[in-house]
Amino acid sequence: MSPHPIAETVASLMPRAKAELTELVAFKSVADVAQFPKSESEAAANWVANALRAEGFQDVALLDTPDGTQSVYGFLPGPEGAPTVLLYAHYDVQPPLDEAAWATPPFELTERDGRWYGRGSADCKGGVIMHLLALRALKANGGVPVSVKVIAEGSEEQGTGGLERYAEDHPDLLTADTIVIGDAGNFRVGLPTVTSTLRGMTLVRVSVDTLEGNLHSGQFGGAAPDALAALVRVLDSLRAEDGSTKVDGLTGDAVWDGLQYEEGAFRKDAKVLDGVQLIGKGTVADRIWARPAVTVLGIDCPPVVGATPSVQASARALISLRVPPGVDAAEATKLLQAHLEAHTPWGARVHTEQIGQGQPFRADTTSPAYAAMAEAMGEAYPGQEMQYAGQGGSIPLCNTLAALYPRAEILLIGLSEPEAQIHAVNESVSPEELERLSVAEALFLQKYAAR
Repeated sequence: MSPHPIAETVASLMPRAKAELTELVAFKSVADVAQFPKSESEAAANWVANALRAEGFQDVALLDTPDGTQSVYGFLPGPEGAPTVLLYAHYDVQPPLDEAAWATPPFELTERDGRWYGRGSADCKGGVIMHLLALRALKANGGVPVSVKVIAEGSEEQGTGGLERYAEDHPDLLTADTIVIGDAGNFRVGLPTVTSTLRGMTLVRVSVDTLEGNLHSGQFGGAAPDALAALVRVLDSLRAEDGSTKVDGLTGDAVWDGLQYEEGAFRKDAKVLDGVQLIGKGTVADRIWARPAVTVLGIDCPPVVGATPSVQASARALISLRVPPGVDAAEATKLLQAHLEAHTPWGARVHTEQIGQGQPFRADTTSPAYAAMAEAMGEAYPGQEMQYAGQGGSIPLCNTLAALYPRAEILLIGLSEPEAQIHAVNESVSPEELERLSVAEALFLQKYAAR
């Protein structure tokens, strides 16, 4: 059977896609001016805006969002009476971490072993290219059958909520019948997957104080309360013996009834060291998609090198709590703060501060858009049936859009399958996935319009 014309067109566009992704990856668009100049993000935003203009988008604008970053918006009108589809991606990226640990420079797209390596190649600059490929394929095969809005966020990785607040202040801007969030990924390379749930997240900073100042551990140690030791006790209270998250009042026994994650495959994907056990109980899918998960992101304490024999007067930590669907993130935050305060020993002074929050998300998988996507993915991935998976991460914008547009159908697809190693060193994208998902998105827009 001959390839679908859409598939043939996308295949012919892949060299251009690689060249464009090379240009886009070269921008060091980390939305943190303490790490990279703001001009890098601004240049990336302008690249996206120019790409939309070149495709005939109208009303292309750089939106100055309340967190000091820019999101890129454009509108492509479709046939009269056609539905409107919003396509989302983000052009900001995680910092490269240890650049010396990268096999090739993080901001130079490099082909190696059949994959394209570079920061943001999958998360989510590749998503920008995916949307462009799908639209170009449609234009070459009879035209785009729907009205399209594109929004490319500039600070998704920082979690500072700029686009969410902008959307709330301009509720008419992103109205759509269906929203495709291009910031998720297939469960495995070659296995078409939509993400139907997202965990929310809250970030809490906890500070513990016990003394007016540090003391000599020989002269005072043994009776003087050590703030760092108190903090360690507090952090340890957040886990049961098996490693399960334990926050007073927060349930952690939900089960995942969709696609399952085989334990051996998870160990390989997570690169767990031989002999080290996984934490928690239940299936892997239960633990990472349906239940809360606490992580200590950082601790302020003296480094080992240069440490002095002192009893510490103060210590603090930053804690992340992933919040499963069905749990209100604001209520989970209150429970976490109450737990930290209740489990602080020795009457130490404790202060907690919430510094970020995003609600969990659950999609309606019975909607017409999901039926159209299932059909499209089945054609883009011959012989494969579309799967439904959860994602442990958070995309706060999803809940903002769901609240603003309760009738809109929201689908999550993307290029961040496990081999992509997003947020880590040596992030990469599979060009085959980019090609097939671009075909799937184009076919979806055709089928959705026909429905």
